[in-house]
Formats: sequence, structure tokens, C-alpha cells
Amino acid sequence: MAKSKDKDIKTNAMRILESNKINFEVNTYECDEFIDGLTVAKHNSQNPEQSYKTLVTEGKSKNYYVFVIPIAEELDLKKAAKAVGEKSVEMIHVKDINKITGYIRGGCTPLGMKKQYVTVVDSSAEKWDKIIISGGRIGSQIILNPYDLVNVVKGKFEEIIFN
Repeated sequence: MAKSKDKDIKTNAMRILESNKINFEVNTYECDEFIDGLTVAKHNSQNPEQSYKTLVTEGKSKNYYVFVIPIAEELDLKKAAKAVGEKSVEMIHVKDINKITGYIRGGCTPLGMKKQYVTVVDSSAEKWDKIIISGGRIGSQIILNPYDLVNVVKGKFEEIIFN
């Protein structure tokens, strides 16, 4: 029996949203390797302010933390550490992304990582009805309400970018 096209693109992140009865849209685009979020947004005629990237850090405590911020912005490590109650946090090495999250660079999403890490979404997401995040693999995006995202990952909103 042949797989349907929808099954081919369904990721763990999408299955989690479905099992939690969360409305979302999927957008796919042709891409064989990592390209930055701004290029993807431009290619897909999307507002870059509504497009968010997923970053993973390690705290002094050796715990991992997930931060979701606008693609054109930079994570303020001091604000990020404060948001998760750490003295400091550092970005993990790109080579460790798969080992820690189960995803690869360019396909990392806060949904369905190997473990449920403390997740903080930048408060700028609260001004949008929908935001765009990675769908869990390169070439796949999920478009959803930011409050639904925070609820399903048991996260919170905080100001975590430079301003």
C-alpha cells in the first residue's frame, strides 16, 4: 500500500499537535540542506517577524533549555538565564543538536524533542494570532497560535531577546 503524501510530511511535532487537538497549518518547501530562517521567510513570502527559530542552551546546572525567538533576532543569554532560573546559559554546539533534541539544524522545533525541556517563547509572539515554527524537519513549517504552542510544551512567555 502506497503512503499518502500527507503521511510523508507528517512529523512527530505534527502528531503531538493532533493528539492535543490543536489547530495548525503545515507549509512545505523544497530544501535539501540548512538555510537560514530569513531566506526561508523571503522564499515563502512570509513575514519574518512572525517566523520563529528554536534555540537550545545548556545552563550552569547542566540542564538544557529551549528558547523560541523571532528568526531575525538574537537570544539575550542573560535574559534567557534569568527566565529559567539559571546563573548563566550557553548555546549548545551545532554538532550536539541531534543528540540532545532528536532534530537536525534547520529542522529543530520545540515540539517532540527527545525529552521535554523547559521552554520559553519570546513575548513578542503574543502579539500574533499565528506564528511560524519549524515542522520538525528541513523543508517543513508549522503555523499555529503561540498560546497553543506554549500550552502544549508547558512553556511560558518571557522577553528573551535584545531590544
